[in-house]
Amino acid sequence: MDEKFYQILVGIMVVVIIISVIKPSSKTSDYNVDVTTSVSAADGLDLKAVGTLLKKANDAESLETLINSKNEGINNLDLNEDGKVDYIKVTEFGDDTAKGFSLSVEPAKGEEQEIATIHLEKSYDEQASVEVRGNQQIYGSNHYYHSYFPIGSFLLWSYLWRPHSFYASPYGYGYYPSYYRSYPRVGAGAYSKRTRTITQGSGMKPATKSSMNSKIKSPNAGKSASSIKAPLKKPSVSQKRFQKRNPSKSVKKGGFGRGRRTGLRPSVRAGSFRRSGGFRGGK
Repeated sequence: MDEKFYQILVGIMVVVIIISVIKPSSKTSDYNVDVTTSVSAADGLDLKAVGTLLKKANDAESLETLINSKNEGINNLDLNEDGKVDYIKVTEFGDDTAKGFSLSVEPAKGEEQEIATIHLEKSYDEQASVEVRGNQQIYGSNHYYHSYFPIGSFLLWSYLWRPHSFYASPYGYGYYPSYYRSYPRVGAGAYSKRTRTITQGSGMKPATKSSMNSKIKSPNAGKSASSIKAPLKKPSVSQKRFQKRNPSKSVKKGGFGRGRRTGLRPSVRAGSFRRSGGFRGGK
């Protein structure tokens, strides 16, 4: 009887030892996980926020000023990833039925990339139908924001329909208005928080197709710049080639050491798992 009890006791001790080896305490275990964070070009210009500026602008030139204003804080676009916010040009277009603005950037000398277009046309009951469409290379396919504004709610409407020459920004890469000073890009989290505040109550709703009757076309339609480092949703062949040779700074890999349990799970791309005396895999 004593011998059988002894054998049981030894068996329990062996199990305890095996468990302690396989499952060490959280104080001695160590996880090394490669995490990928990516800030795309689309994250740098909230089109819903762009739509809110229409009520503040008096004309096309003032719209350009507002878009590029550091105080407004709507532009956080950095296509060439030089750490500074890109200057966005405004080009006006339209016909007798509708008006529009093209927003574009010159990330390099001699190159121009259309970012988005704004269309405005008169709707029912003295309402202005407003639509902001993102360029598919930047935002992916079918990226729209739409709203209705009372015509009397913004001064821009009277400007659009009185006789005048269409505004085309004279500025571009390395040449900016005298009042303008370049400024650094802020983090994605800070920008997202800022634009959420700006767009509260804006009335701009996301959509997957156009609701406009007019077929006016932007003069910058089809303009595509190859020299873009920021990740794109639907890049062209030349953009893919450039980005392969010039990897984005906004895609980073970092290690996570495990201390106390936080309940947070990092987004794992590819990496390694390590324990003292354990195994290591991945790159």
